Amino acid sequence: MSNPQENPETPDAPVEEVVYFDELELSDDILDALDAMNFDKATPIQAQAIPPALAGRDVLAVAQTGTGKTAAFLLPILDKLSREKPKGINTIILEPTRELAQQVDRQLEGYTYFMPQISSMPIYGGRDGHSMAQEQKALKTGAAIIVATPGRLMAHLDMGYADLSTVRHIVLDEADRMLDMGFVNDMIKIIDMLPKETLQTLFFSATMPNKIRKFSKEILKDPVEISIAISKPAEKIKQRAYDVPDWAKNALIEEILKEKCKTMDRILIFCGRKKTVRELTRRLARKNDKVKDVSSDLEQNEREERLRQFRSGQIQVVVATDVLSRGIHIDGIDLVINFDVPGDAEDYVHRIGRTARAAAEGEAITLINKADKRRFKAIEDLVEKKVERLVTPSHLKEEREDRGSRGGGSGGRGRNNDRRGGGGGRGRNDNKGGRGGSRDGDRKRQPRSESNTQKPRGEGTNDAPAREKREGDKPRNSSGRKQRSGRNGGAKPASDSSGNE
Repeated sequence: MSNPQENPETPDAPVEEVVYFDELELSDDILDALDAMNFDKATPIQAQAIPPALAGRDVLAVAQTGTGKTAAFLLPILDKLSREKPKGINTIILEPTRELAQQVDRQLEGYTYFMPQISSMPIYGGRDGHSMAQEQKALKTGAAIIVATPGRLMAHLDMGYADLSTVRHIVLDEADRMLDMGFVNDMIKIIDMLPKETLQTLFFSATMPNKIRKFSKEILKDPVEISIAISKPAEKIKQRAYDVPDWAKNALIEEILKEKCKTMDRILIFCGRKKTVRELTRRLARKNDKVKDVSSDLEQNEREERLRQFRSGQIQVVVATDVLSRGIHIDGIDLVINFDVPGDAEDYVHRIGRTARAAAEGEAITLINKADKRRFKAIEDLVEKKVERLVTPSHLKEEREDRGSRGGGSGGRGRNNDRRGGGGGRGRNDNKGGRGGSRDGDRKRQPRSESNTQKPRGEGTNDAPAREKREGDKPRNSSGRKQRSGRNGGAKPASDSSGNE
């Protein structure tokens, strides 16, 4: 199996040369680990970023999720560490969320399978004091690689016990998201503590707005600039959409899942608000006990357990906020459903990028209400593709009116024009009946009242998604890795994630 390229060329694009890892002058230990994980071909971002990084150049890379950028910055750093024993903290890798820090740490474990001398420690918030003590020990003794969220790392650095004079590499991964989450001051403080003369900076971002470009110029020295498939979903994602009113979204998702759950193992549903996540999860769980929610409302250990169950197949459907749009890497997600259109077109790319990973195909379905049509058009312009519209079931198409809003008929005229008239008929759905006849025949009959038509409350909601600003997550002690008995002996390194992220 090869390390897949997740963004195959369009028919008009030139065919890119296939580059194999053994052509990139990586150390034997790294090549052995890649071979054990069945990775032999480099993705475009890996082929373009690894050579200048090996040469010691700063790198500014724009690459979307799923293109293999994690290996693009890890492999050249590990190559240098494999050739000379690290002294103290050698590399700091900054990640916006605890989930991404955990993901990078898992990949480190695979790539360093034949390099037990290289130690690493993930540092992120949300756990107990024991974890803080483990992190403190790693910083004091000088773990070679620190994978951290900016806020948690600053909490340690403010205490003054970490020696950063030996740091030779800093990686800013998902830099655009770290800026959006308000970590810019922490990042600048950390960079200012590092030795400038000997520091190599690898800067990776999914997007390149002006503020990111300006920030990169302040910290990079004559960087090699690389741009790979900016804001384009992987070609293997089959993108589809329904035009559907808010009130019908829950029912439509139930119909979609009724069919898809028969053949799919993992389905991920994104909602813009935590309230929507809770309400939709409760409704879907009545018919499928393998539906669970994941949001920032959960305790960290509960979130980790649910993601573990999702990976293993114990949970079939996860309903989540955008906290997971870049925060998880799980192979085998068959379908991504956008309950609402994300407020940022870039977020759409990251949401649907959870599927069609590791050479697999995937499907993405978005529910579009009337107010979101213009927003979704902006997404189509961004991805340069007209998304296929599926036929909405006829009973869910129109903005329905409350049947029975019209009252019953008016009452009959009283006898001899002077007695009380008869009562009106009862309206549909137990609405009040029509107005009774006039008590006095000489008075004019009052016109029959019509109750105002009302639209029912939509069970869904489509408010703009709230961006969840989260600091890091909890650390995991990685010191207990097993040393291999021999290059060809022992178990192969776990391939929890592909070389593609």
